[in-house]
Amino acid sequence: MSDFYRVRRLPPYVFEQVNRLKAKARAAGADIIDLGMGNPDLPTPRHVVEKLVETAGKPRTDRYSASKGIAGLRRAQAAYYERRFGVKLDPDSQVVATLGSKEGFANMAQAITAPGDVILAPNPSYPIHAFGFLMAGGVIRSVPIEPNEEFFRAAERAVIHSIPKPIAIVVCYPSNPTATVASLDFYRDLVRFAKKHDIFILSDLAYAEVYFDDNPPPSVLQVPGAMDVTVEFTSMSKTFSMAGWRIGFAVGNERLLSALARVKSYLDYGAYTPIQVAAAAALNGPDDCIKEMRSIYKKRRDVMVESFAQAGWKIPAPSASMFAWVPVPEKFRALGSVEFCKLLIEKADVAVAPGIGFGEHGDDYVRLALVENEQRIRQAARGIRRFFDGADETLHNVIDARARA
Repeated sequence: MSDFYRVRRLPPYVFEQVNRLKAKARAAGADIIDLGMGNPDLPTPRHVVEKLVETAGKPRTDRYSASKGIAGLRRAQAAYYERRFGVKLDPDSQVVATLGSKEGFANMAQAITAPGDVILAPNPSYPIHAFGFLMAGGVIRSVPIEPNEEFFRAAERAVIHSIPKPIAIVVCYPSNPTATVASLDFYRDLVRFAKKHDIFILSDLAYAEVYFDDNPPPSVLQVPGAMDVTVEFTSMSKTFSMAGWRIGFAVGNERLLSALARVKSYLDYGAYTPIQVAAAAALNGPDDCIKEMRSIYKKRRDVMVESFAQAGWKIPAPSASMFAWVPVPEKFRALGSVEFCKLLIEKADVAVAPGIGFGEHGDDYVRLALVENEQRIRQAARGIRRFFDGADETLHNVIDARARA
């Protein structure tokens, strides 16, 4: 396998080390509380499931669907963007339905990347933001994740020192994994930067509806002129707890979306038609389920912050997304995030995601997902407290040895 070109470009999947240990512990009877994968545990809204059931088995719905999405689904997404962001989209030319935003990113990379093309991507970031382009033969230059002046200073340096000049810059706000949120002022500066350097913006807005205050995250497409240089990716996975349904969208610049649609036409026939019909019903339906989702995640966030602090681990409270991005406690930091995650499974029966899986700049952190109920989060905090309280006596040799390794 290591001889294959694209596989050679991928590093070992660090999450797999934690997954193997988690599976081994569960096989031995351990009750592992899994805060690692951002896999929503909330049910898909009832009216969405009912629309799927109503549509499945009807004449013609079992046939091949439309690769770029059925017309009704693309119209529903365009209507959502107008309601939520005040952005008008042509559903025929400025909306493409994807098999989740992850597939959309990967196929956009295939569509626009030539071997050796340079892409600017945040570090740390969700893996597909970098590896989709690496698999397509591109080269990644890292920029900081924080949407501030240093982001643009680093991006300017990357443009100056990259040969060839970068073709695109990736952003993700609210961020996976860091939960960072960007302002509309940042997006205005980003659009100016992209037009100045003649590069595209690829924006991941998968967590647009998962926020915990009265300040909804904006879309870069709200900036006048952004449509000239931008494609934005969204997902049904978190907003409607439809992760396994695999429905997302790419919207924005017609030239980029035409390239994406052409690539997809060779690779897939789109999602199962009843799923697309149900997704349209979700977008066109009431938003009570979205408000309830936000309320549940906010309560879980608050319980996590409170109970983990009592356990001796301070959790920065995220203002959006379903994740907390948390520094590894100082006592364990020299081990690195993977070894610390292994210890949490072994000693606390808690699984979290190692920060290095999102880039080398994430190794001092772990990502915690709000995918367990409040009782289980408090149970996780109790396990962590027992681990921390006994670490000096039971792990002094382990910590010292692993830190030196």
